[in-house]
Amino acid sequence: MSRALCRYSKRLCRTFQLSNLCQTRLISSHINAAELRFGQPLHETHPHLLQAGEGRHHPYRREGNVPLTTYRPVTPGITALEYAQRRTKLAAQLPANAIAVVAASDVVFRTGHVFYNFHQDPDFFYLTGFNEPEALAVIGKASSNDDHVFYLYVREKDPKAEIWDGARSGTQAALDVFNADETGDISNLKRFLTPLVEDASHIYTDITSLPTPTSTFLEFLRGPSKPSPGFSELISTKKTKPLRPLLNDLRIQKSPSEIHNMRKAGQAAGRAFTSAMRHHFTRESHLDAFLAYQFRMNGCDRPAFEPVAAGGPNALSIHYVRNDSLLHAGNLVLADAGGEYAGYVSDITRTWPVDGKFTPPQRDLYDAVLTVQRSCIRECRADTHTSLELLHQKAERELKDALRQLGFDMSGNAINVLFPHHLSHYLGLDLHDCIGYSKKAKLKAGHCLTVEPGVYVPSGDERFPRRFWGMGVRIEDSVCVLDGDGDADVGNGEGGVGPLVLTAEAVKEVEDIEALR
Repeated sequence: MSRALCRYSKRLCRTFQLSNLCQTRLISSHINAAELRFGQPLHETHPHLLQAGEGRHHPYRREGNVPLTTYRPVTPGITALEYAQRRTKLAAQLPANAIAVVAASDVVFRTGHVFYNFHQDPDFFYLTGFNEPEALAVIGKASSNDDHVFYLYVREKDPKAEIWDGARSGTQAALDVFNADETGDISNLKRFLTPLVEDASHIYTDITSLPTPTSTFLEFLRGPSKPSPGFSELISTKKTKPLRPLLNDLRIQKSPSEIHNMRKAGQAAGRAFTSAMRHHFTRESHLDAFLAYQFRMNGCDRPAFEPVAAGGPNALSIHYVRNDSLLHAGNLVLADAGGEYAGYVSDITRTWPVDGKFTPPQRDLYDAVLTVQRSCIRECRADTHTSLELLHQKAERELKDALRQLGFDMSGNAINVLFPHHLSHYLGLDLHDCIGYSKKAKLKAGHCLTVEPGVYVPSGDERFPRRFWGMGVRIEDSVCVLDGDGDADVGNGEGGVGPLVLTAEAVKEVEDIEALR
């Protein structure tokens, strides 16, 4: 066991005595354990969300003399030990005396004082489990061994501010709950950060890589984005390198506990979709609202992204999210949505008839897409040595063959017109997880991805049969790669070595969809 884990375990035993709220435990000189309030759920405050023994049942090998309390969850399903191991793995990739610097997300405002629901930066959350804004994590690699120091700077508790914004965890919880070696009030960040930067041999961070304006309109009005001047000046004389490639390598393969959380998100969202197919909606907005409601009622924390509820020809717009049209009998409706659980997301697309019964052309096009989707899912195994890019090429070939049999002229650029998006993207703490990780990389056990072939037939293109004009069909599941061969529709999360379909509860066979009405 590394020195960092030993140090962490001893501190955990010494300071973390929150398992029984009847015991008085001072987190600060003014608050006892029975009155504890944190900036996010913990077992002691939200036992209905985090179970005390939850971490004990995950398939981890106990390391040396790590105490059982180490296995308590910090966030649902993810133990304190796992967060510590993630930081240790990152530190092992750093050169001697280097530091990695990761910032929390900031609150984003719609306008004035009206804010959006806070969503933590995935890299920061992955390393810390801390789910508040205005925080900074620094992982410092020691000079002579693989040991490291974890610094976590957060907002200090402030009774006046908490009246408005809710509880903060504060610096003492940064030590006792989130297991930082050192902490401090984020308002004094420059004082804490300056000596760490001055002593560092290298700095790994993505903080100064701010996004450029997202449109030519904003670029014209605002000019190009510039790095934060304070932090940028502080590190100007140091060797800086991007942190994302290192974190992508860690995050891309999910642990058993991460897959467990993704299975819960997929299961809840899948049930919401099946429930939606039982209803006859007359408005896209009603379907949108129903799915969001069902996600929460089935156990998700929130929707994972802005949903698509596209009736008829609206399905030909891949990212259609207006959801303001009527749904007409005789048309198909395409819904693309997902739920989030404990930070992990699911992503599902289903297409079904508004009135519950497929017409013959609708069924023909739907069956063509479903056959290709099943074929691609079966390849999502470590022993196939495939990749997202190879899977996409497979989908294109098989869609071409299936559409030719339906009378489509597939010469020239036809496949790019009918199937304009990629088959797949990685999935995890982010909808498009591990941005920048190569789609040509071979799939390994623990990779989670979407499989989403689609066909969108524009009206007026004489290369394509008229009976299909205006139809859009996409079928998407969230899938986890496991080792070896197995059933491509394993969905219960128990055993099996084939692809694990995380969203199997969302029905997709024509007969099953029609039987729901």
